[in-house]
Amino acid sequence: MDDRSRLERLTREFTAAFNRNDLEAVMAFFTDDAVYDEFNGETRRGKAAISAAFLPQFRGDFGTIRFDEQDIVADPESGKTLIRWNCVVERKGKTRRWRGLDVLEFDADLIRHKSTYAKAPAPLAE
Repeated sequence: MDDRSRLERLTREFTAAFNRNDLEAVMAFFTDDAVYDEFNGETRRGKAAISAAFLPQFRGDFGTIRFDEQDIVADPESGKTLIRWNCVVERKGKTRRWRGLDVLEFDADLIRHKSTYAKAPAPLAE
């Protein structure tokens, strides 16, 4: 498997872990000193802080969340991927959607930096 295909596969597996609502599997993708830049401008450093930022989502505080892949661009030279997605949230009988993307920077097979951008004023707030 070439590096481009490997990065695309890792990105899809990472997204699939989110869609399974499996926080442990999601966190297994991060380096210990990873950085997560959230859509709201907050920056989380280290696995414990990143896990705490994700916890409300995985606990179901915002409803059921799914990320539908639109496309992935992989750059093997930099070790980065960009995944463009539609986020679908179902809560209290209502469905909301918005577009966004993640830029993932890999160190070997682990994510060292995740930056999320969303095309919504407040993606998870009602």
